[in-house]
Amino acid sequence: EQTGRLSHLAEILLDMTGLQTVERSDTISLAALTEEVFCDLDPVADKHQIRLIQTEGDCTVTGSYILLYRAVYNLVENAIKYNRPSGSVTVSIHSAESAVLEVTDTGIGISPENQEKIFDPFYRVDKSRSKETGGTGLGLAIVKHIAQVHNASLEVISEEGQGTKILVTFHA
Repeated sequence: EQTGRLSHLAEILLDMTGLQTVERSDTISLAALTEEVFCDLDPVADKHQIRLIQTEGDCTVTGSYILLYRAVYNLVENAIKYNRPSGSVTVSIHSAESAVLEVTDTGIGISPENQEKIFDPFYRVDKSRSKETGGTGLGLAIVKHIAQVHNASLEVISEEGQGTKILVTFHA
């Protein structure tokens, strides 16, 4: 089991080092990408009794489909893992001055002092849950790097016990 975890960790670290060199010229519908992520994570959501909801709306961005898929997948997967039974994860896509993708959950929330740290490699808000939820502590660090190479910013809006919203804003 430990060998498998180390092997998985090595794969993730290699992926992170190659982010800068990936071609980023695909035209991507964020709604279609989210639909694919939901299809792939539906069994995980069912296992945790979480409803996946995609609201109306779409924006198109230019970038790497595979990297943006990984970013949205990681955000939705975390929203499922740290949710409550019978909770929900909602993805909303809209345009203000820029394309915005919001992932909102009905989960445990994140304290203000932890909100900036969640994107640090290996950081876990609740270290006691690390074995229970699995993972390496790199999912949100990868999201941060993918956002950076796509000229996007991340914002966390959360209150303990009230859920979390993470906004990915793509800047022109």
